[in-house]
Amino acid sequence: MQNTAQQYDAIIATCKTLFENKMTDYGSAWRILRLASLTDQIFIKAQRIRQLQENATRKVDEGEVSEFIGIINYAIMALIQIEKGIANQPDIDTKEAVALYEKHIGITKSLMENKNHDYGEAWRDMRVSSLTDLILQKLLRVKQIEDNQGKTLVSEGIDANYQDMINYAIFAMIHLGQAEL
Repeated sequence: MQNTAQQYDAIIATCKTLFENKMTDYGSAWRILRLASLTDQIFIKAQRIRQLQENATRKVDEGEVSEFIGIINYAIMALIQIEKGIANQPDIDTKEAVALYEKHIGITKSLMENKNHDYGEAWRDMRVSSLTDLILQKLLRVKQIEDNQGKTLVSEGIDANYQDMINYAIFAMIHLGQAEL
């Protein structure tokens, strides 16, 4: 599990650097996005990954890794939106955004560590395509919860689904060799 924690941190460092750079370029314009918009952005990325996995021909020279990074960063943005609410204008600077990013990835990593303990790192025997399918399944669940105005009878909330998507995307990136130590 120690290796998993280090691999996880290496991937998050890459994702966080991109998040910080985009904050420098664009500011916090993403703060105006409603959760459904963020969910749809993640859905587009997950669908593209699935298409890349199924199609031998590519017309755009980008692979799965950049899309998994997008899933991670958009899901963290969604967790921040859940905490802070949707803004009408960009309202946070890079320092605050990065602090919120670190807070939510810390909570999400802790969840991963607890589940890894209980499941015995079963994800290591999974295929990247299965992790992609699990992300898509979580997205469909989130869309249904959103359509139900956030109400569930027995299910976990939207935030737990976003956290699972982050963790599945990180596992996929580990499988794709993005966290070599």
